[in-house]
Amino acid sequence: MKSKINGIVILALMVTAGCSSRSAVTAPEASGRQAPSPKISSPVTPPETVSLPTASAPSSSASLSGYGFDQWQNGPLGDVFYDFDSTVLSAEAQNQLKQNAAWLENNSANKALIEGHCDSRGTSEYNMDLGERRASSAKEYLVRLGIASSRLETVSFGEERPFDTGKGEDAWAKNRRAHFVMKK
Repeated sequence: MKSKINGIVILALMVTAGCSSRSAVTAPEASGRQAPSPKISSPVTPPETVSLPTASAPSSSASLSGYGFDQWQNGPLGDVFYDFDSTVLSAEAQNQLKQNAAWLENNSANKALIEGHCDSRGTSEYNMDLGERRASSAKEYLVRLGIASSRLETVSFGEERPFDTGKGEDAWAKNRRAHFVMKK
């Protein structure tokens, strides 16, 4: 009887945890990888084989049409993209954040919501946490560039709002991002 109850408890835990990728199940320390850090240091250059969407440079004229490659974009601020299981800002991401900061400086009445997103690999819980760290890393960089923290809000959507629902590195690379939404 006791082993049957233990089996039911284990089965319930497995169902609750759901399916996950090896990267989410294996502790970063055990796999030899370091745990992701929200620090902004030694940028990682994205692989050259990945073609990421790019935003036009934000300008001081507040066009709220955005660059529009997804249904959630509604402003002139460009998104930044991350490597797998990372919150480190690449040189390209830092340049985009500098453009975003310049636009925000010229449009002081506007605020921004920074959404953290992940690809579909990993558990929902892990991806929600990683998405929050990505949004926070972008916010921290903007604050260091002089944008008031009170003008920036963060939220994580984890893997729930992908740009690209496909499978494979090209799709996943588009989904690993900090997405900017204008707020008035």
